[in-house]
Amino acid sequence: MPHTTHANARLTPAGRLALARCVIDQGWPLRRAAERFQTSTTTAKRWADRYRATGEAGMVDASSRPARSPRRTRPRRERRVIKLRHLRRWGPARIGGHLGMHASTVHRILTRYGCARLAHTDRATGRAVRRYERERPGELVHVDIKKLGNIPHGGGHKALGRPRGRRHRSNAGYAYLHNAVDDHSRLAYSEILTDEKKETAVAFWERAHAYFASVGITVERVLTDNGSCYRSRLWRDLVRDQGVKHKRTRPYRPQTNGKVERFNRILVQEWAYARPYASESQRREAFPGWLHHYNHHRFHTALGGPPASRVTNLSGQYS
Repeated sequence: MPHTTHANARLTPAGRLALARCVIDQGWPLRRAAERFQTSTTTAKRWADRYRATGEAGMVDASSRPARSPRRTRPRRERRVIKLRHLRRWGPARIGGHLGMHASTVHRILTRYGCARLAHTDRATGRAVRRYERERPGELVHVDIKKLGNIPHGGGHKALGRPRGRRHRSNAGYAYLHNAVDDHSRLAYSEILTDEKKETAVAFWERAHAYFASVGITVERVLTDNGSCYRSRLWRDLVRDQGVKHKRTRPYRPQTNGKVERFNRILVQEWAYARPYASESQRREAFPGWLHHYNHHRFHTALGGPPASRVTNLSGQYS
């Protein structure tokens, strides 16, 4: 197994061996050997003594780990930390509060035992989520519907406060956001529609498919959940005629459609409930501008830029 040299070491193992041999085998004074190898007499003596005691094997860095760690967390308590993580899905702060430990100590224990971050695990099973990304735009497009309560005229609870907002929201109805997100680029096409019937979903996909084609993206596959509109013959016939392969998520596994689920959360946080709108019409007027910002300007950490940066026909349209 190859040995690594400490980052601050002045001498490599070969240099240490040469220095030690000068002192032990050839009888050089420590000061002369130190000057020759541009180090201190203390360092020269240390390597010479180690060579005398252990030979060439002693020229590599010894482990800096202490022989005893009396303040290390006891194995029984470490097992409790791991058990709480797997059974309760708690983070370091909550586990630490429950066991009377510092969150930093809990974090080190979780890291030492190879526990994945909660953000990278399936909350239902506790298993690490396998992240993936398609190699090219259009290889897979995620489609989903997000249902939102309409804002009554005059504002909802964010504008009026929760007690008045509850009395004011009766019969406001719902908005259905049909969303299509390209897996590779995260480019999104979205519309606010009145329902989630099969005819509405099919008409939306026709327009979404045309939009992706207009920016040079050829859709190869589309992934949806198991909603009735996506199991209809109308949907099946449309995607077949388009030459698109339809895939559905496994039941009760929404994370399989994670790209569009993440888009739904961003949409809710940064547009739908970002400010206290006075009416549903005011919120809908803000939607096209927000969607343009998401596609062309909003920095995506996984991409290193906005979705448009990964789409050739959109890369110059940042106005």
